[in-house]
Amino acid sequence: MSKGNAVAAVQRTALIAGFGDIGRRVARLLSPTHRVIALIRRADREADVRAADATPLIADLDNAASLHGLAGVATVVFHFAPPPNHGAEDTRTTNLLTALSSGVAPERLIYISTTGVYGDCQGRWIDELSPLNPESARAARRVNAEQQLTRWALAAGVGLAILRAPGIYAADRLPLERLRAGTPAIAATEDAWSNHIHADDLATAAVHAIAHAGDRATVSTSVFNIVDDSELKMGDYFDLVADHFGLPRPPRVSRVEAGSQVSAAMLSFMRESRRIGNQKMKSELGMTLAHPTVRRFLEGLPKPVN
Repeated sequence: MSKGNAVAAVQRTALIAGFGDIGRRVARLLSPTHRVIALIRRADREADVRAADATPLIADLDNAASLHGLAGVATVVFHFAPPPNHGAEDTRTTNLLTALSSGVAPERLIYISTTGVYGDCQGRWIDELSPLNPESARAARRVNAEQQLTRWALAAGVGLAILRAPGIYAADRLPLERLRAGTPAIAATEDAWSNHIHADDLATAAVHAIAHAGDRATVSTSVFNIVDDSELKMGDYFDLVADHFGLPRPPRVSRVEAGSQVSAAMLSFMRESRRIGNQKMKSELGMTLAHPTVRRFLEGLPKPVN
Protein backbone atom coordinates (compact mmCIF):
# COMPACT_ATOMS: atom_id res chain seq x y z
CA MET A 1 0.00 0.00 0.00
CA SER A 2 1.38 3.41 -0.94
CA LYS A 3 1.86 6.09 1.69
CA GLY A 4 -1.02 8.09 0.24
CA ASN A 5 -3.36 5.10 0.36
CA ALA A 6 -2.30 4.34 3.93
CA VAL A 7 -3.23 7.87 5.02
CA ALA A 8 -6.59 7.59 3.27
CA ALA A 9 -7.27 4.25 4.94
CA VAL A 10 -6.90 5.62 8.47
CA GLN A 11 -8.53 8.98 7.83
CA ARG A 12 -11.70 9.52 9.79
CA THR A 13 -14.70 11.71 9.05
CA ALA A 14 -16.05 14.58 11.12
CA LEU A 15 -19.39 16.32 10.62
CA ILE A 16 -19.77 19.89 11.87
CA ALA A 17 -23.35 21.07 12.38
CA GLY A 18 -23.37 24.81 12.93
CA PHE A 19 -20.45 25.91 10.76
CA GLY A 20 -19.61 29.36 12.06
CA ASP A 21 -16.39 30.84 13.38
CA ILE A 22 -15.62 27.98 15.78
CA GLY A 23 -16.57 25.43 13.15
CA ARG A 24 -14.06 26.90 10.70
CA ARG A 25 -11.32 26.82 13.32
CA VAL A 26 -12.11 23.20 14.21
CA ALA A 27 -12.15 22.21 10.52
CA ARG A 28 -8.65 23.59 10.01
CA LEU A 29 -7.37 21.74 13.08
CA LEU A 30 -8.93 18.45 11.96
CA SER A 31 -8.20 18.56 8.22
CA PRO A 32 -4.78 16.79 8.46
CA THR A 33 -6.38 13.71 10.08
CA HIS A 34 -10.08 13.83 9.18
CA ARG A 35 -12.31 14.36 6.21
CA VAL A 36 -14.44 17.26 7.43
CA ILE A 37 -18.04 17.73 6.30
CA ALA A 38 -19.71 21.05 7.12
CA LEU A 39 -23.48 21.31 7.32
CA ILE A 40 -24.64 24.62 5.84
CA ARG A 41 -28.06 25.99 4.93
CA ARG A 42 -27.10 28.07 1.87
CA ALA A 43 -25.19 27.17 -1.27
CA ASP A 44 -23.56 30.61 -1.31
CA ARG A 45 -21.42 29.51 1.67
CA GLU A 46 -19.75 26.63 -0.17
CA ALA A 47 -16.62 28.66 -0.96
CA ASP A 48 -16.28 29.61 2.71
CA VAL A 49 -16.45 25.93 3.66
CA ARG A 50 -13.90 24.81 1.08
CA ALA A 51 -11.52 27.58 2.20
CA ALA A 52 -11.52 25.90 5.63
CA ASP A 53 -10.53 22.53 4.09
CA ALA A 54 -14.03 21.11 4.52
CA THR A 55 -16.68 19.63 2.23
CA PRO A 56 -20.06 21.41 2.20
CA LEU A 57 -23.31 19.55 2.81
CA ILE A 58 -26.46 21.61 2.33
CA ALA A 59 -29.12 20.85 4.93
CA ASP A 60 -31.12 22.77 7.52
CA LEU A 61 -31.52 21.80 11.17
CA ASP A 62 -34.92 23.54 11.12
CA ASN A 63 -36.06 21.24 8.29
CA ALA A 64 -36.00 17.62 9.46
CA ALA A 65 -36.62 16.27 5.95
CA SER A 66 -33.37 17.83 4.70
CA LEU A 67 -31.29 15.85 7.23
CA HIS A 68 -32.07 12.33 6.03
CA GLY A 69 -28.56 11.80 4.66
CA LEU A 70 -26.65 12.52 7.88
CA ALA A 71 -26.73 9.08 9.50
CA GLY A 72 -23.53 7.14 9.17
CA VAL A 73 -21.55 9.85 7.36
CA ALA A 74 -19.18 10.64 10.25
CA THR A 75 -17.34 8.94 13.09
CA VAL A 76 -17.47 12.15 15.14
CA VAL A 77 -20.15 14.85 15.11
CA PHE A 78 -19.58 18.40 16.33
CA HIS A 79 -22.85 20.11 17.24
CA PHE A 80 -22.22 23.85 17.33
CA ALA A 81 -25.64 25.12 16.24
CA PRO A 82 -27.47 27.36 18.73
CA PRO A 83 -31.07 26.60 19.69
CA PRO A 84 -33.90 28.50 17.99
CA ASN A 85 -34.79 31.89 19.42
CA HIS A 86 -38.18 30.72 20.68
CA GLY A 87 -39.85 27.82 22.41
CA ALA A 88 -39.01 25.74 25.47
CA GLU A 89 -37.08 23.03 23.58
CA ASP A 90 -34.13 22.95 21.21
CA THR A 91 -35.84 21.52 18.15
CA ARG A 92 -32.61 21.74 16.12
CA THR A 93 -30.98 19.25 18.47
CA THR A 94 -34.10 17.07 18.26
CA ASN A 95 -33.94 17.06 14.46
CA LEU A 96 -30.21 16.33 14.41
CA LEU A 97 -30.52 13.39 16.80
CA THR A 98 -33.48 11.96 14.90
CA ALA A 99 -31.43 12.05 11.70
CA LEU A 100 -28.38 10.46 13.34
CA SER A 101 -30.59 7.70 14.77
CA SER A 102 -31.75 6.50 11.35
CA GLY A 103 -28.48 4.67 10.60
CA VAL A 104 -25.08 3.89 12.08
CA ALA A 105 -24.49 6.29 14.98
CA PRO A 106 -21.21 8.19 15.31
CA GLU A 107 -18.62 7.09 17.85
CA ARG A 108 -18.41 10.53 19.47
CA LEU A 109 -20.49 13.70 19.66
CA ILE A 110 -19.11 17.03 20.89
CA TYR A 111 -21.57 19.77 21.85
CA ILE A 112 -20.76 23.40 22.66
CA SER A 113 -23.21 24.67 25.28
CA THR A 114 -23.01 27.79 27.44
CA THR A 115 -22.01 28.60 30.99
CA GLY A 116 -25.32 30.48 31.11
CA VAL A 117 -26.92 27.19 32.20
CA TYR A 118 -25.62 27.92 35.74
CA GLY A 119 -27.57 31.17 36.02
CA ASP A 120 -26.64 33.81 38.59
CA CYS A 121 -24.24 32.37 41.20
CA GLN A 122 -23.77 35.74 42.97
CA GLY A 123 -20.06 35.75 42.22
CA ARG A 124 -19.32 32.33 43.72
CA TRP A 125 -16.70 30.00 42.26
CA ILE A 126 -18.37 27.05 40.55
CA ASP A 127 -17.37 23.90 38.67
CA GLU A 128 -18.98 21.20 36.53
CA LEU A 129 -20.79 19.72 39.55
CA SER A 130 -22.58 22.97 40.36
CA PRO A 131 -26.38 22.83 39.92
CA LEU A 132 -27.95 24.14 36.74
CA ASN A 133 -30.20 27.15 37.19
CA PRO A 134 -31.00 28.73 33.81
CA GLU A 135 -32.57 32.14 34.29
CA SER A 136 -33.30 33.04 30.67
CA ALA A 137 -35.29 31.23 28.00
CA ARG A 138 -32.10 31.11 25.94
CA ALA A 139 -30.20 29.25 28.66
CA ALA A 140 -33.18 26.97 29.36
CA ARG A 141 -33.10 25.82 25.73
CA ARG A 142 -29.42 24.99 26.17
CA VAL A 143 -30.25 22.85 29.20
CA ASN A 144 -32.91 21.11 27.12
CA ALA A 145 -30.31 20.40 24.42
CA GLU A 146 -27.89 18.96 26.98
CA GLN A 147 -30.62 16.73 28.37
CA GLN A 148 -31.63 15.48 24.93
CA LEU A 149 -28.02 14.73 24.02
CA THR A 150 -27.30 12.93 27.28
CA ARG A 151 -30.35 10.66 26.96
CA TRP A 152 -29.58 9.91 23.32
CA ALA A 153 -25.88 9.21 23.90
CA LEU A 154 -26.67 6.78 26.72
CA ALA A 155 -29.24 4.95 24.62
CA ALA A 156 -27.07 4.84 21.49
CA GLY A 157 -23.77 4.09 23.22
CA VAL A 158 -22.19 7.22 21.79
CA GLY A 159 -19.38 9.03 23.59
CA LEU A 160 -20.54 12.53 24.50
CA ALA A 161 -18.66 15.64 25.59
CA ILE A 162 -20.52 18.81 26.55
CA LEU A 163 -18.34 21.92 26.52
CA ARG A 164 -19.84 24.85 28.42
CA ALA A 165 -18.35 28.06 27.05
CA PRO A 166 -18.67 31.68 28.26
CA GLY A 167 -18.08 34.85 26.24
CA ILE A 168 -15.91 34.05 23.21
CA TYR A 169 -13.32 36.56 22.09
CA ALA A 170 -10.74 36.90 19.30
CA ALA A 171 -9.20 39.76 17.36
CA ASP A 172 -12.40 40.06 15.32
CA ARG A 173 -14.72 39.26 18.24
CA LEU A 174 -14.19 42.22 20.57
CA PRO A 175 -16.91 44.67 21.75
CA LEU A 176 -15.59 47.60 19.72
CA GLU A 177 -18.94 48.69 18.28
CA ARG A 178 -20.47 48.60 21.75
CA LEU A 179 -17.69 50.81 23.04
CA ARG A 180 -17.95 53.22 20.12
CA ALA A 181 -21.68 53.49 20.76
CA GLY A 182 -21.05 54.45 24.37
CA THR A 183 -23.26 51.68 25.75
CA PRO A 184 -22.95 51.82 29.54
CA ALA A 185 -21.55 49.19 31.87
CA ILE A 186 -22.63 48.49 35.43
CA ALA A 187 -21.10 50.50 38.28
CA ALA A 188 -18.19 48.69 39.94
CA THR A 189 -20.02 48.18 43.23
CA GLU A 190 -22.85 46.31 41.46
CA ASP A 191 -20.95 44.72 38.58
CA ALA A 192 -21.03 40.99 37.80
CA TRP A 193 -18.09 38.64 37.36
CA SER A 194 -17.69 37.49 33.77
CA ASN A 195 -15.85 34.60 32.12
CA HIS A 196 -14.05 34.37 28.79
CA ILE A 197 -12.41 32.02 26.30
CA HIS A 198 -10.48 32.74 23.12
CA ALA A 199 -12.02 31.23 19.97
CA ASP A 200 -8.82 29.31 19.19
CA ASP A 201 -8.77 27.74 22.66
CA LEU A 202 -12.43 26.74 22.38
CA ALA A 203 -11.74 25.09 19.01
CA THR A 204 -8.73 23.28 20.47
CA ALA A 205 -10.83 22.06 23.40
CA ALA A 206 -13.44 20.68 20.99
CA VAL A 207 -10.77 18.67 19.17
CA HIS A 208 -9.22 17.46 22.45
CA ALA A 209 -12.67 16.32 23.55
CA ILE A 210 -12.81 13.66 20.83
CA ALA A 211 -10.52 11.47 22.91
CA HIS A 212 -12.19 12.34 26.22
CA ALA A 213 -15.90 12.08 25.47
CA GLY A 214 -17.74 9.81 27.85
CA ASP A 215 -19.27 6.45 27.00
CA ARG A 216 -22.27 4.60 28.42
CA ALA A 217 -20.65 4.38 31.85
CA THR A 218 -19.07 7.82 32.09
CA VAL A 219 -21.23 10.14 29.99
CA SER A 220 -22.35 12.02 33.10
CA THR A 221 -18.73 13.06 33.75
CA SER A 222 -18.03 14.30 30.23
CA VAL A 223 -18.98 17.92 30.92
CA PHE A 224 -16.22 20.53 30.76
CA ASN A 225 -16.24 24.25 31.52
CA ILE A 226 -14.06 25.81 28.83
CA VAL A 227 -12.88 29.09 30.34
CA ASP A 228 -9.57 30.93 30.53
CA ASP A 229 -7.73 32.13 33.64
CA SER A 230 -9.10 35.69 33.60
CA GLU A 231 -10.72 37.07 36.74
CA LEU A 232 -12.61 40.06 35.42
CA LYS A 233 -15.83 41.81 36.14
CA MET A 234 -17.76 42.72 33.03
CA GLY A 235 -17.06 46.44 33.15
CA ASP A 236 -13.34 45.81 33.69
CA TYR A 237 -13.34 43.68 30.52
CA PHE A 238 -14.84 46.55 28.55
CA ASP A 239 -12.30 48.94 30.09
CA LEU A 240 -9.37 46.71 29.04
CA VAL A 241 -10.55 46.61 25.44
CA ALA A 242 -11.30 50.34 25.39
CA ASP A 243 -7.86 51.23 26.76
CA HIS A 244 -6.06 49.06 24.21
CA PHE A 245 -7.88 50.59 21.24
CA GLY A 246 -7.81 54.16 22.53
CA LEU A 247 -11.57 54.33 22.96
CA PRO A 248 -13.47 55.99 25.82
CA ARG A 249 -14.26 53.66 28.67
CA PRO A 250 -17.99 52.98 28.91
CA PRO A 251 -19.95 55.11 31.37
CA ARG A 252 -20.92 53.25 34.54
CA VAL A 253 -24.54 53.21 35.67
CA SER A 254 -26.55 51.44 38.34
CA ARG A 255 -28.44 48.26 37.55
CA VAL A 256 -31.69 50.20 37.77
CA GLU A 257 -30.44 52.78 35.27
CA ALA A 258 -29.14 50.04 32.96
CA GLY A 259 -32.67 48.68 32.65
CA SER A 260 -33.63 51.60 30.42
CA GLN A 261 -30.31 51.94 28.56
CA VAL A 262 -29.32 48.46 27.35
CA SER A 263 -31.19 45.71 25.56
CA ALA A 264 -33.05 43.05 27.51
CA ALA A 265 -30.69 40.38 26.16
CA MET A 266 -27.60 42.27 27.28
CA LEU A 267 -29.19 43.04 30.64
CA SER A 268 -29.68 39.32 31.26
CA PHE A 269 -25.93 38.76 30.78
CA MET A 270 -25.12 41.71 33.04
CA ARG A 271 -27.27 40.29 35.85
CA GLU A 272 -25.53 36.92 36.09
CA SER A 273 -22.36 36.81 38.19
CA ARG A 274 -20.21 33.70 38.50
CA ARG A 275 -16.55 32.69 38.53
CA ILE A 276 -15.85 29.41 36.82
CA GLY A 277 -12.95 27.09 37.52
CA ASN A 278 -11.12 25.38 34.64
CA GLN A 279 -9.19 22.69 36.54
CA LYS A 280 -11.09 19.82 34.90
CA MET A 281 -10.47 21.25 31.44
CA LYS A 282 -6.74 21.39 32.11
CA SER A 283 -6.36 18.05 33.87
CA GLU A 284 -8.70 15.84 31.84
CA LEU A 285 -8.58 17.47 28.42
CA GLY A 286 -4.87 18.21 28.75
CA MET A 287 -5.45 21.80 27.70
CA THR A 288 -2.68 24.39 27.71
CA LEU A 289 -4.31 27.70 26.90
CA ALA A 290 -2.81 29.61 23.99
CA HIS A 291 -4.41 32.73 25.46
CA PRO A 292 -4.54 32.35 29.26
CA THR A 293 -6.13 35.74 29.92
CA VAL A 294 -7.85 38.53 28.03
CA ARG A 295 -5.22 40.96 29.29
CA ARG A 296 -2.33 38.94 27.86
CA PHE A 297 -4.17 38.52 24.56
CA LEU A 298 -4.69 42.26 24.24
CA GLU A 299 -1.06 42.95 25.14
CA GLY A 300 -0.05 40.80 22.18
CA LEU A 301 -2.20 42.73 19.71
CA PRO A 302 -0.66 45.66 17.82
CA LYS A 303 -1.76 49.05 19.02
CA PRO A 304 -4.11 50.74 16.53
CA VAL A 305 -2.64 53.59 14.49
CA ASN A 306 -4.72 56.73 14.98
